[in-house]
Amino acid sequence: MSKVNDPSLNKLLKHDKDTGSSEAQIISMTGRINQLNEHFKHHKHDQASRRGLIKIVGKRRRLLKYLKSNDSDKYEQVIKSLDIRG
Repeated sequence: MSKVNDPSLNKLLKHDKDTGSSEAQIISMTGRINQLNEHFKHHKHDQASRRGLIKIVGKRRRLLKYLKSNDSDKYEQVIKSLDIRG
């Protein structure tokens, strides 16, 4: 999965090569979601990719729910840094 290229998000990660933590997975999924949204601006009828997008959004939602229940401070940092859930 791809990452969001923003150095300010590195402070959310536990270490330099962090890929497994909930925060790292949410950041990675958000990058992929943003890429797919750009893709759909040009390819409106790509239903296979749209299904993949829906799966990624659902998984990110579950990870955010998990993070909120276990570490609400980190949850707040993540949603503010990624500018999601207005």
